[in-house]
Amino acid sequence: MINEERLVALFRDLCLIDAPALAEKESVRFTREYLERLGLEVYEDDAGSKIGGNANNLIATLKGNKKGAARIYLSAHFDTVEPTAGLVIEERDGVFYSASDTILGADDKAGMAPAIEAVSALIESGEPHGDVVLLLTVAEEIGLKGAAALDIEPLDLDFGYVLDTGPPVGSFVTRTATHDKIDFIVKGRPAHAGKDPEKGINAIEVAADAIARIKSGRVDEETTANFGLIEGGSAVNVVCPSVKIKAEARSTSVEKLDAQIAHMIAEFERAAREWNTTVEIDHRRHYSAYQVPDDEHVVQIGQRASRALGLEPTLRTTLGGSDANIFNAKGVQSIVLATGMHKIHTHDEYVSRKDLIDTARLAYQIIVEAAQIEKGA
Repeated sequence: MINEERLVALFRDLCLIDAPALAEKESVRFTREYLERLGLEVYEDDAGSKIGGNANNLIATLKGNKKGAARIYLSAHFDTVEPTAGLVIEERDGVFYSASDTILGADDKAGMAPAIEAVSALIESGEPHGDVVLLLTVAEEIGLKGAAALDIEPLDLDFGYVLDTGPPVGSFVTRTATHDKIDFIVKGRPAHAGKDPEKGINAIEVAADAIARIKSGRVDEETTANFGLIEGGSAVNVVCPSVKIKAEARSTSVEKLDAQIAHMIAEFERAAREWNTTVEIDHRRHYSAYQVPDDEHVVQIGQRASRALGLEPTLRTTLGGSDANIFNAKGVQSIVLATGMHKIHTHDEYVSRKDLIDTARLAYQIIVEAAQIEKGA
């Protein structure tokens, strides 16, 4: 049913189009033309103008041929982390790698190409199905911005699948974490480091005092925290007057996350007091967790489709986020479908032919299984 060579050709074409976040215009144009040739109803929203990018989310609908069946979606994102410009793809023993000094971009072309191929194969087979909507988003890698800008309510979707996590193919992410970001700007007092160091307050030392008392990394079995970026100072002969630290924390327990954030804030405030200075704190919720019960249609259909293909329908929990977090928050029940992308965001990223094919087969089978569910059930 799945056309292997068509799938691989589409995967290659998508990967070879440079598509960093906020600059996906060429990839959107290519994909729109491809989907229009298939006969889908295609339109773009206004996400680009909302998020400061040059491209919009792409929404494409294959109308159902079975009356009253559930209306579902498959989703993937256009953008990749950098660098991808100048990509050369090499296939070795049925596995695709980057042969250039770039990433491959399997995140998320290993989700997008199989989703599109599943729809292509469905058109050819004529098998009964409900409406299938492709939600292809922009700017996922920099904070799920495209999904956040998407007006999903008018699409009247029952449930759906985001093809955007690593193997094994056949498994699904049904539980994720809440993710918070927090910035600290520690104020010091400048002074000449050689002449009058005692007249200054070194903001780096204040920040170090706070960070040294904060538990980070793996906080517990459900919670992590990290200090990822630090910048500040003006010269080595000046006592550092200001330093900015960017941090994050995640947990599948909102209570534990709130406690971790409160702990981080308290330690920075304590350090500022003890050093007789101040700290500015900007805390924001990046996205909220979701947990979809095992007995919901979206989970049951996914598992049933996986078993039908001889795959293992494991249900997973992850601390990572995806567009599914946004779609669930907007009221559309969603889980993440695993693809074959390995070592994402690195130059060693790879995906196999077999996993691309199995992902497309699974997406196809999910559409067929979903046709047994009545809309709104």
